[in-house]
Amino acid sequence: MLSQYLYISTAPTLPREEVDAILAASARNNPVRGITGLLLFNGRNFLQLLEGEENEVAALMETITADPRHAGVSVLDRRTIDQRACPDWAMNRVMIAESIESRREMLERDLPRGLDPEVRKMIVNFAVLN
Repeated sequence: MLSQYLYISTAPTLPREEVDAILAASARNNPVRGITGLLLFNGRNFLQLLEGEENEVAALMETITADPRHAGVSVLDRRTIDQRACPDWAMNRVMIAESIESRREMLERDLPRGLDPEVRKMIVNFAVLN
C-alpha cells in the first residue's frame, strides 16, 4: 500500500550547507527504501512530501521527527495513494523564488503534475506565505 505524507517543520538556524547535506543523504538513502518526494525550505521552515510503502514512510517520519536539526514537525496531510506524484524524484528540492509574486508561477511550473490538487494548494500556500 502506497502512502503520501506532507509535513512542515521549523529550522530557523539551519545553514544552507546542512540543507544540502540533508538532500544528499535523502538522494542516497531514499531509493533503497523506495521513497520519493520533494522538499521546500524557505530559510526557516521545511515542507516535505514523502511517498512510498506505508511502513517505510512511517519509519522515516519517526526518524525525521526525532532529528534535532528541526522542531515542530506537523503532518499536514497523510493519505493512501494509487500512484506516486514524484516517481522519479528520490528527493527533489523545489526552489522557492525570491519574489513572492513569482513563487506561485514557479511552483506551478516545477511541481509534479500528478499531485492531488489539495496537496498542490497546500504546497503553494506554504511557499507564498513566507
